[in-house]
Amino acid sequence: MSDPRLTPDPALASQSRAAQVAVPVADLFRRPDGPRDRQVLFGEPLTVLHEASGWAYVQAEKDGYCGYVLQRALSIPRKATHRVCVPATHAYTSADLKSPDLLSLSFGSPVTVIAETKDFAETPQGHIPRGHLAPIDRQEADPAQIAALFLGTPYLWGGNSRWGIDCSGLVQAALLACGIPCPGDSHQQERTVGAPVDGDYQPNDLLFWKGHVALVVDAETMIHANAHAMAVSYENITDAIARIEAAGDGPVTAHRRPGV
Repeated sequence: MSDPRLTPDPALASQSRAAQVAVPVADLFRRPDGPRDRQVLFGEPLTVLHEASGWAYVQAEKDGYCGYVLQRALSIPRKATHRVCVPATHAYTSADLKSPDLLSLSFGSPVTVIAETKDFAETPQGHIPRGHLAPIDRQEADPAQIAALFLGTPYLWGGNSRWGIDCSGLVQAALLACGIPCPGDSHQQERTVGAPVDGDYQPNDLLFWKGHVALVVDAETMIHANAHAMAVSYENITDAIARIEAAGDGPVTAHRRPGV
């Protein structure tokens, strides 16, 4: 049986046009009146499959996730040249940090640079500090270091941005930045990312529980977006395993290594 989150509904796939997200972060809903499943970020490319009553049924390019977004959150796509490589940044009216800010952007948001000065990159949305951007094709080397950019970010079910993120959103952001394909939900990640391993924990291993995932930092430490701290935080692995099981959420269900 196909996963409706990854397989477009043939009854709704009446068109196919390219679009991109035009707001800092947009909720991706299971249905127009339903819950948020995930989020998509400014500049991320989507395929619009159906539109009605102010809603667009879309499929996200980054992971194939399907769902509904508000039509007003979409725009005509532009070819991205860079992406935000810091936890968050602002686009300013001019190449001046004292000028009014126009837009806030989260880590990973693709943008189109049309001109550059010494300190700023000009985009259609405004001027962004050059040091906050990386070329769109640059791949980072260490998922755990990328995850650390989100330390302190509030926990948000289905969240994918610096303003709120959940466990699978954190892992996806970290792995995609390093060029490692990664779906959006933890149980999908448990089935498809890397390969199962036994033995010692190595940096960037993934640990899974029922409905939860964490990223290994070193042999004793992991980083995860968690409801216990209601934020992205470091936690001792042994302590976390004991705490999660004592809370009734069961033992570790998988230990996987991306890239294996």
